Amino acid sequence: MYGKKVKLRLLFLSFIFLIVALSVFFILKSLEENVVYFISPTEIKNLSEIDNKKRIRVGGMVKEKTVKLSQNEINFIITDFKNEINVTYSGAIPNLFSEGKGVVAEGYLNDRSFFNAKKILAKHDENYMPPEVKEALEINK
Repeated sequence: MYGKKVKLRLLFLSFIFLIVALSVFFILKSLEENVVYFISPTEIKNLSEIDNKKRIRVGGMVKEKTVKLSQNEINFIITDFKNEINVTYSGAIPNLFSEGKGVVAEGYLNDRSFFNAKKILAKHDENYMPPEVKEALEINK
């Protein structure tokens, strides 16, 4: 039916397709371990089960008058204006971190109300300009 040349070409293309498919599968499988999901406090309250071994990111606003500093840790509340979650973090806090500002905390859930952060990422709005750049622009006016 098909010639020997056509069969070899078809076999070669099938082999290449199989290699590419396996490569993509293994790349995606290895990246799956490094994916960190972003969840709001409301989504945490609605979770059916809590996996305290899975690293996640919780984001929202730092609630006013909830930041409590001690010698080696900081406690605060993240809110999405519907629900809240208590966060504990040990380490250096970013300069942009403050009450009433956006924040993303990466770490592990203890339960639906408590989050143990390993990393804090402070967010700023689209109008933010570093002080050094702002000073340079004012000098050049």
